[in-house]
Amino acid sequence: MTRLIRFNKPFDVLPQFTDRGNADGPRRTLSDFIDLSGVYPAGRLDRDSEGLMLLTDDGKLQAQIADPRHKMAKTYYVQVEGLPDEAALKALREGVELKDGRTRPARARRIEEPPGLWPRNPPIRVRKSVPDCWIELTIREGRNRQVRRMTAAVGHPTLRLIRWRIGDWSLDGLAPGTWEALTPPDRRARR
Repeated sequence: MTRLIRFNKPFDVLPQFTDRGNADGPRRTLSDFIDLSGVYPAGRLDRDSEGLMLLTDDGKLQAQIADPRHKMAKTYYVQVEGLPDEAALKALREGVELKDGRTRPARARRIEEPPGLWPRNPPIRVRKSVPDCWIELTIREGRNRQVRRMTAAVGHPTLRLIRWRIGDWSLDGLAPGTWEALTPPDRRARR
């Protein structure tokens, strides 16, 4: 039976089960939160990002979730520095030029702070002279630190990044640092 779980990864947690070493001492990993053997992350989420991770013991499902060729949508709540205008949002929607090429078009819109959002520990840095706001950004690719690079490319560096949704799965109702088992999609539907 295929296992699939969703996990709400806290800030400053490595998206892997072991820490390959650090001069400053051990860092928190998935094994500090998930006591289930044989499951592996379907994709990555940077140590300084928070939110939804899917883990499974099925290699084909793992590839379907993580591989950009399957174009599974990933939605992020992004707190950015400054107040992006329509031109900045349009650039995100049309794709921005990064060092490794132009991004695919994305869905981007300004939103109010998401309701029920947990406090980040440690809190983001706040500058009284620079406002901040939230963007909901949906992409269908997964380059290294892509969302952060995209918001920086339009002049609004990311302060906090939360992956809220991957495909049909979301963080809804899942507290930070907790996980729950999901019903895997029907194998016939994945062909």
